Amino acid sequence: MRVFHKNDKRLIRSWSMYDWANSAYNLVITSTIFPAYYTAVTQTSEHGDVVNFFGVQVINTVLSNYTLAIAYLVMALTLPFISCYADIQGRKKQIMMFFTYFGALSCMGLYFFKLETLEISVILFGLAAMGYIGGVLFNNSYLPEIATVDQQDRVSAQGFAYGYVGCVTLQLICLVFILKPDWFGITDPSFGPRLSFLLVGLWWMGFSTIPFRALPNNKPSTVRQARSLFQTVILDFRIVLRRIGKSDRIRRFLPAYFFYSAGVQTVMIVAAAFGSKELKLESSKLIITILLIQIVAIVGAIAMSRLSAKMGNIKVLLAVIVVWIGVCVSAFYVETEMQFYFLACVVGLVMGGIQSLSRSTYSKFLPNNIKDTASFFSFYDVTEKLAIVMGLVSFGLIEQITRNIRYSAVFLTIFFIIGALLLLRLRGYNRFLTGRKED
Repeated sequence: MRVFHKNDKRLIRSWSMYDWANSAYNLVITSTIFPAYYTAVTQTSEHGDVVNFFGVQVINTVLSNYTLAIAYLVMALTLPFISCYADIQGRKKQIMMFFTYFGALSCMGLYFFKLETLEISVILFGLAAMGYIGGVLFNNSYLPEIATVDQQDRVSAQGFAYGYVGCVTLQLICLVFILKPDWFGITDPSFGPRLSFLLVGLWWMGFSTIPFRALPNNKPSTVRQARSLFQTVILDFRIVLRRIGKSDRIRRFLPAYFFYSAGVQTVMIVAAAFGSKELKLESSKLIITILLIQIVAIVGAIAMSRLSAKMGNIKVLLAVIVVWIGVCVSAFYVETEMQFYFLACVVGLVMGGIQSLSRSTYSKFLPNNIKDTASFFSFYDVTEKLAIVMGLVSFGLIEQITRNIRYSAVFLTIFFIIGALLLLRLRGYNRFLTGRKED
């Protein structure tokens, strides 16, 4: 068996391939083809944008946002205990595989999505999100295991870059079936989008085998064997929670991350719906626009990684948050396609940077030589998922009350402002993060 060491280039490439594999879900299902198809299917001449979901009348975009919010909430409540179980039992990779296949199969089930299958399709949409969330947690937890602290910004950026390239590649394949169905003798206009959902599941499952073969599994815990598994998991959870509480830098970072992440993730999820509702953009234009965002995001992730080496993570994060505030305010005034496209490019530039840098910043803040990385990273992922719940619920609630999605967009600036103010408390750690070597 090959012994791996930190900064092993082959291992890092294999780890990055998980981002390549699962980012297809994030682009096709969360951001582009599914939202566009979902909006088109659930918009009828008789009822407008209101759908009947198990007898409840609700706006279509509110239903999809609330479905994601519920999926994120369920995962946020369970992930800390699942990750502790994985660390104790030495099954981190197996549970990562379970979530991957669970999410991929749910995506494949969306192939059957039509208006008459709305209820089951919305449920599968939520289950796919849960699979994605679980897989990302365990993939993130490998970062401090495969890279030294001074390399984690670069490695994190590489993972996101692989992800953006991978999802763009599959998106282009899907677009061929959607925009040129006559090439394949396709007459059903719904077939192209539904085939895309099937391809996402196959892509996700197929390319995930690369990191699954390469990544090492964690070793089972050899302590506290006298207790039951349930008692051990609860105790391990309390120990990790106590260690996080004693870490001043983590205790300050997570609340800041919670608020600015609520804004970032919500914008990424609702961007397509905003363009469709407010600017009446065609599905093909929306898909191409968000495809452009992913390409620009590659540049953003690499650029922010290099900037952080010179300026420090905290300063770069603060600067990026200011740009995000400008994006949300600008969204209220967007009236033309060109304005929307320009704003989309700005979103792409800061999207890749803030995601990559946030992951590596948290990884740098972790205690040295920890073994239960999944347990520690579960709090990072739970923070993000709870932030998404708050962001989506507030976004949907404001749209439901005002019937104007623009007010929802402006409201997100509050999350960014609070996040920036909380992040200012970490300015003293900026030098600590810049070029820090492995202790």
